[in-house]
Amino acid sequence: MSTGELLGIEPLELKFPFELKKQISCSLQLSNKTDNYVAFKVKTTNPKKYCVRPNAGIVLPRSTCDVIVTMQAQKEAPTDMQCKDKFLLQSVKTNDGVSAKDINAEMFSKEAGHHVEECKLRVLYVSPPQPPSPVQEGSEEGSSPRGSVSDNGNVTGTDLSTVST
Repeated sequence: MSTGELLGIEPLELKFPFELKKQISCSLQLSNKTDNYVAFKVKTTNPKKYCVRPNAGIVLPRSTCDVIVTMQAQKEAPTDMQCKDKFLLQSVKTNDGVSAKDINAEMFSKEAGHHVEECKLRVLYVSPPQPPSPVQEGSEEGSSPRGSVSDNGNVTGTDLSTVST
């Protein structure tokens, strides 16, 4: 979790199980560590590639907020599955009773003297989870699920879908 005074952020790395032509989401959990209302805003180096919902909001005192980051479907895999995209999560104390519609750029302006906490989040591509194989090695039957041809030319096994009758 982050070391910020206002918000705890989990995780600090956005891990996307990368698959071509597939939209993939992961979630962030923001935890307000204070007794104040905290406004947040999420920025990215590649806004066309990601959808962040909500991309700005209020986390009530001592409560949490989930943010969903969705990577749009990609047409080609990056070289060595490396990703240089980054996210910046800004947070600032705000007045009690403020709602998400009251959030504006001025709130996050350091020039205006506001104490803005910033946390950088990296993006990592991970291999997608592999589906379990239907027949585990060392199963009791000990036969292949694909079927085999015996000496007399008959097909044996469980997968008869490839045999024409």
